[in-house]
Amino acid sequence: MAIPKPFLTGVIGAAVSLQLLILANMSYLYGTAYRDGSRFSTMKMLYVDYDGGVVGQSVTVAYDQMRGPGFPSLHEHSQEEYPTRQDIQEAVCKGDYWGAIYSGRDASSRLAGALFSSETAEAYDNSQALGYVYSSTKYPAYSQIVSSDLIQLAQAAAGVYKQTNLTTTLSAINISDPYVAQTLLDPISFTPTDISPMNQGVRFYYNTVSMVMPIIIQFFFIMAMNGISMQNNMFDTFSARRNTILRFIISICYTFIAALVMTGYIWAFREHWAVSSGQFALTWMAIWLAMHVHFLLIDFATAVIPMPFVPFFVLTWIILNVSSTIGPFELSPGFYRIGYVFPAHSLYEILLQIWTDGCNPHLYRALPILWCEWIVGVVLFVVGMGLRTKASFKTLLSKEKSEA
Repeated sequence: MAIPKPFLTGVIGAAVSLQLLILANMSYLYGTAYRDGSRFSTMKMLYVDYDGGVVGQSVTVAYDQMRGPGFPSLHEHSQEEYPTRQDIQEAVCKGDYWGAIYSGRDASSRLAGALFSSETAEAYDNSQALGYVYSSTKYPAYSQIVSSDLIQLAQAAAGVYKQTNLTTTLSAINISDPYVAQTLLDPISFTPTDISPMNQGVRFYYNTVSMVMPIIIQFFFIMAMNGISMQNNMFDTFSARRNTILRFIISICYTFIAALVMTGYIWAFREHWAVSSGQFALTWMAIWLAMHVHFLLIDFATAVIPMPFVPFFVLTWIILNVSSTIGPFELSPGFYRIGYVFPAHSLYEILLQIWTDGCNPHLYRALPILWCEWIVGVVLFVVGMGLRTKASFKTLLSKEKSEA
């Protein structure tokens, strides 16, 4: 028995369409990180020299040796602009810089004193020579890179100091003294400051997998609700207005519970992450708003897109949203800044604002975008429900005519 030609055509068409869809979506996703190593110089780091001596100069020389497209750019500012370490932390907190490094006050004179005095060397703390500041909460995978680069810069500065200063003073140093010898071997170290610590293992999921779930669970629930509504003839029994109100109420309740569940498992695996009950509530509300936006948009899509192609839309919607949160826009080609319009990006920006106690001041942009999308989603939702009811009514009329 011959295989029907329409069957073969349909199967081949579906296979080709799916492969093209996957190719397009994954090309877009992979493009976010394509050659991102050549764009690390777009990530800015602050440097303030409180020392004004050879230790502070060593940082500048070390950066000149490491400067390149694969290393964050170092921007030096004066003590007058950043009088205290708190000012440096505030600059990183505001998002002006990904991190900062600074030399300790009188670091050079304290180090010189330790090299020529056993008593001073005994009390010398090399970790006070340099310090660096970063935030491990902001894009955890990339904040680790920033921290690593700051450590490399501090270590390189120590190497520069040894090469340029110790060789000229070695003959005058009493290397038989154990404290002086220890200072000679390790003259410069650093003190790290993480302004918003986030060390739990699941932190890498917050801007990746966790951005998928708010979309997936809306799609599954909408598909289930559509099937249940058709089985119970809801579109034939109730008016368009009543169906719309009922479905809208259900959407609010469902996303409210789903957001609570998502917030719950984030908190359940927080380990030693220091977050409060107030941050729990704010996280819950932020996730709820994003989930409801996804619900409204996907519900409209299922009303206007033929059912065989709805999964194509949902997959594309997932990839577009995840691509907007998987990494900072500084490291992606400029085209990817279109990601500002996707709900997932706004949600992640709001969550960073909540989790860092305000150290990601983009709420002024993210929240209005999300609310505007919610308003658009409500309008589209109403339009979609009208189309559903109209289509159901036409189906009912044609069925009655055929039976007559």
